[in-house]
Amino acid sequence: MVQIIKKGAPIYAMDKANRAIATAKDGDRLIFEAYDCFEDQITDEHGAFEKLDWNRINPATGPVYVEGAEIGDILAVTIEKLDIGDTATLFTGPDSGVMGDELTENTIRRLPIENGAIKFSEKIDIPLNTMIGVIGTAPAGDAVSCGTPDAHGGNMDCKEIGEGTTLFLPVNVAGALLAMGDCHAAMGDGEVSVCGAEVPCDITVTVNVIKNKDWPTPFLIRDGKLATIASAKTLDEASVMATKQMVHFVERYTDLSKGNATHLLSLAADLRVCQVVDPNKTARMELPLTYLTKWSTEELN
Repeated sequence: MVQIIKKGAPIYAMDKANRAIATAKDGDRLIFEAYDCFEDQITDEHGAFEKLDWNRINPATGPVYVEGAEIGDILAVTIEKLDIGDTATLFTGPDSGVMGDELTENTIRRLPIENGAIKFSEKIDIPLNTMIGVIGTAPAGDAVSCGTPDAHGGNMDCKEIGEGTTLFLPVNVAGALLAMGDCHAAMGDGEVSVCGAEVPCDITVTVNVIKNKDWPTPFLIRDGKLATIASAKTLDEASVMATKQMVHFVERYTDLSKGNATHLLSLAADLRVCQVVDPNKTARMELPLTYLTKWSTEELN
């Protein structure tokens, strides 16, 4: 049986004080109904933007209380399906994104999605790469805006958080308080304009509670690779954090020393940018699981 988590009144910050709108058990399948990052307020390329309520940006559906998830556990979220809408919304303009200091007017697009592609122009079709921008658990301390990524997850805008991915998040409060939203039909690494191809979405996931692991979170597994994810004030800081987290995985799941683990990453891993436009920047370090010679599927039980 699948439980549907209605989008209704979303949350705009991940917070231990948020009231759970649903309860799930370990192993349950859930469908989160999610608005786009503008809470579906932009319906055309002209007048709707002028009326945009900026207090309703990056809404997340939830939170869901996961029974059995205790402080110190890890919540594994397996993304099974992203059922997106048929139109993508894009925005950039002055003071927004990487080019905000050079832009003098807003550029807003409403693009149709047809036959597995976004119709960017008459000559350009962009293949779909559906992914979740905002997904996380409640932090232990102060509330964190859904627009900001941090150690709890949040607005990581990592294009690898899509169908077939298992994302591992920290449990900082009882029940984890999982929430998500801000889906994209496609997005390149960096998210340089300040958004992806923003779409409403129904997100099907399965949740599992993992106990007695000291893994550095957040991280994900997809297509035979493991990626550590880190967010910080600068991209340099985030890159160092993601790298150190991966070194810890290599030390634990191989016979390599710290120095040789670092050599391995320098030769076989990829350090990538997730996004550079949020209050914290996000980087990830990717390594094929085949290098973690002591890793097995039993680790996920």
